Amino acid sequence: MNFAGCYTAIVTPFGGDGGVDLAALRRQVEFQAKGGVSGVVPCGTTGESPTLSDAEWEKVVSATVEIARPLGMKVIAGTGSNNTHHAVELQKRAAALGADAGLSVNPYYTKPTQEGMRRHFLAVAESTDLPVVLYNIPGRTGVALQPETIARLCEHPNIAAVKEATGSMDSASSIAALCDITILSGDDSMTLPFCSIGATGVVSVVSNILPRRVQDLCDACNGGQWSRARDIHFELFDVCRSLLSLETNPIPIKTAMRLLGRDSGTLRLPMTEGTEQTAAAIRALLTRLKML
Repeated sequence: MNFAGCYTAIVTPFGGDGGVDLAALRRQVEFQAKGGVSGVVPCGTTGESPTLSDAEWEKVVSATVEIARPLGMKVIAGTGSNNTHHAVELQKRAAALGADAGLSVNPYYTKPTQEGMRRHFLAVAESTDLPVVLYNIPGRTGVALQPETIARLCEHPNIAAVKEATGSMDSASSIAALCDITILSGDDSMTLPFCSIGATGVVSVVSNILPRRVQDLCDACNGGQWSRARDIHFELFDVCRSLLSLETNPIPIKTAMRLLGRDSGTLRLPMTEGTEQTAAAIRALLTRLKML
């Protein structure tokens, strides 16, 4: 499968009763379609996946596929777990629900060796024909997939791409030099730099509020329009920095969506609402962007 463009890591909207708000989810997915993004990623980091029960996970993935596919968007469902058996079961279930791929994160907390992670991802890849997108995010998981391990995993026909959320040009460059796996940036501010060495897009947080501009950036990069891409990169840079550094994701993006009237902003413990200072900074940012 060809993964190129912007894939929005959508938030999971929780209603007043604390449950998943499917009506709000529909509005979010439809908003992304109007923005022209290539696809959406439910139940990832931004979707607060660790706090979802398996039943809620299935509800979110199923609804997202049902809404997004007729609108022409791919769905990469978060299927990761530090329990290999659980990751395999989620990958199988995502395939049954009609997702286009599963996003499988480095096994967190257990801090496995490179060989342990290699075997983990191979078990996921061999469980179904559904493509696997590796999710390399050491800042969240405590362990990094090394480029050499990714190159070995790339030999498996079901391992199609890597979401490289290391923020490291050295790591992305090493991966690109060692194998031809599709690279998607896992950090909004690194989309242009990563595309300059062969990445084809981004799994984006910022596109929750600016889908068209993030997709425009990816299109410019993939079309070799580097001057235009550079302009859009600098246009988005302050947004990327603010929404990913003020507090832990997804606190800032949910705060921004709440201020824009697009989501309740509710988070599940252990995530909490942003501070007054965070809300003020985001309000000022949105005002500068003329979105408020």
